[in-house]
Amino acid sequence: QVQLVESGGGLVQAGGSLRLSCVVSGRTFTNLAMAWFRQASGKEREFVTAITWSGVVTSYSDSVKGRFTISRDNAKKTVYLQMNSLKAEDTAVYYCAARGISLSRETSDYPYWGQGTQVTVSS
Repeated sequence: QVQLVESGGGLVQAGGSLRLSCVVSGRTFTNLAMAWFRQASGKEREFVTAITWSGVVTSYSDSVKGRFTISRDNAKKTVYLQMNSLKAEDTAVYYCAARGISLSRETSDYPYWGQGTQVTVSS
């Protein structure tokens, strides 16, 4: 079993930055591809970004490309989401997710999820 715990959410003004963290336990972290999804109130959960177990390959949604950066520290079993130039439309609950090795943009492909952390961007 894999446990994921997110942190770092909060309230920030538009144009500001936040860094989310997700700590993984319960399984060898280096075997896992990691992703961030988000879900705004009244909307479906959507893909934000993902990173392979090696950290070499990443994928971003068009809406965050150039503003958000995903990274991982395998020694700390932690994946990060650096969010810059935040917009009001980035407001959502952000979820960390994990799956075996390869990337995916589909929520259904990820068996392991964190509890989510709220990010609110005021305009």
